[in-house]
Order: sequence, then structure tokens, then C-alpha cells
Amino acid sequence: MLDVRRLRLLCDLAQLGTIAAVARSHTYTPSAVSQQLAALEREAGVPLLERTGRRVVLTPAGVVLVRHAETVLAALEDAGAALAAARGEPAGPLRIGAFPTAVRTLLPAALVTLGLDHPGLELMVTELDPVAMPEALRERRLDVALVNDYDVMPVEPGHTLDAVPLLDETVFLAMPSAGTDPGADLSADLSADPVGDARHAAWIVGSPGTACHAVALQVCRTAGFSPLVRHHADDFDAVLALVAAGQGVSLVPQLAAARPPAGVRLVPLATRRRTRVTYRKGAAAHPAVAACVTALRASTEAYLGR
Repeated sequence: MLDVRRLRLLCDLAQLGTIAAVARSHTYTPSAVSQQLAALEREAGVPLLERTGRRVVLTPAGVVLVRHAETVLAALEDAGAALAAARGEPAGPLRIGAFPTAVRTLLPAALVTLGLDHPGLELMVTELDPVAMPEALRERRLDVALVNDYDVMPVEPGHTLDAVPLLDETVFLAMPSAGTDPGADLSADLSADPVGDARHAAWIVGSPGTACHAVALQVCRTAGFSPLVRHHADDFDAVLALVAAGQGVSLVPQLAAARPPAGVRLVPLATRRRTRVTYRKGAAAHPAVAACVTALRASTEAYLGR
């Protein structure tokens, strides 16, 4: 009989790539993870891992087992959801992850609704960058996550996660309405390529490693240039304040651009940001997860005035 906990470690290795990363995600030592995977190999009766230099990779048998293990883990998640539904009213911890603009705009009303309709839920919110959400869900540090990506850099949720669409929003080029960096003429009427018009401006982008940083670089590359990055800021209120102060230009999504400060001009782009509600595969029918999805959809409709 294959041990489910060890199967989870093998799936995590397939996702994270190294035993050290798996150990960090479970607060184990690398030695403990290696011992558990060795025990799983004995249970399976075939080699599951092989060393390539200083790394370990899955053997063909390991790849097959991961595919089946993902199905098993999803079935266990589904079983847990069915048991939770049998208990009746949703209760207990509900750990929600969200990116900063969603925490400020979409999430508060949803939390109020969940608290009123399901008082037995213990609501816990964690603010995270979207790139960190999938791992937090797989590690069971989150139950539901608001995750976004951009059409210029689409991100699939992965084999172990499911998602439902929540919001599709415009991305704007935010620029000073008067005065720019020396050498940049953004006060004139823009062409059909406003990002290209900003090739000589200073840029304000997210911190390296964040989704916003990667998307800004990709949008500029598509326009045929590498941006001159002068400032890094992850909070869009700070980004817009820097733009208003004439410190550069930036990409700002619709949720963050509802009330720009004086001195900021917003130019809509073709680029779109898409937000999804994401959870572990098999968890869609869990009463707490389903209630959270319903509340988030209602709060999004209300926020957009639909």
C-alpha cells in the first residue's frame, strides 16, 4: 500500500524541483524528505528518482506515479468536501489568499457576507503576490486564493489546482499629465502604440520576482525596447504617487486605477489582467470554498456596479 503522505511529497518534488524546496515547504529536513521518498520507492517496488549531477529527477515510473498520485489527492480532497457538506453549515478555518489590490477592493465585502451568512467560519486572510499562491495552496497554507495573470504572460493553475474566472480588467499606462523625464515627450498626443511612445521615459515597476515586474518587462519587450527602470514599487498607490510626482510611467490595472491622484493620466491598453478564484482540485464542492466563491462573485459585481 502506498503511503498518501509520501505520495504528496513526490508530487511536491515534481512541482518544486528540488528536495530542499520540498523540505522547506513542509518544514522538514532534506534528509527526512529523502528518507520518506526512499520508503515510497520501496513501497512502489521500482526506482522513482535518479540523480543527475547534484539534482534528482523523476524516472519514467516516477512520472507515472505522480500522474496517478495527483488523481488520488484530488479524490481525497473531494471526499473531504463531501464529508464537510454532510456536516451541514460551513464551519472552521477558511484561509484566503489575495493580492493587494483585491484585498483593498473585492475582498472586504465578501468577508462581510461570509461572516453574516456563515458565522461558523473562521476567516483568515493572507496578502501574497500571485506567484506565491499556487505553492501556498498545494502546501495547504491556503484553502482559496485570488490569483491573477496577464494575457501577455498567461499562467495555468497546474495539475493539482482548479480555478474559476472572476474578473477581466483593463491595464492602463499611467503617466504624468504634465512634465516627464528629460528626453521623453509624453505630453503630446499618443499614437496607437502608447507603450512604444514611452520608450525613453523612466519606468516604475514591481520588485524583481513579482508578476507585475515580469509583465512590465514583457509589455515593453513586445513594444520593441527594454525599459529604463528607475523605481521599484509593489503598492499601486505608491506607484501612482510616484507617477504624479513626475518620476516615470507604469502599468496599472483597473482595480488600482479607480481614483488616481491629480497629475496622473491613464491611457487604456489592449493588455488585460485576469483574476481567478483558485483552490485545490477536488475542493470545489466544499461548502466553505463554494460559499467563498459565491461571496467573491457578488462582491466583484457590486464593486463594478453591474
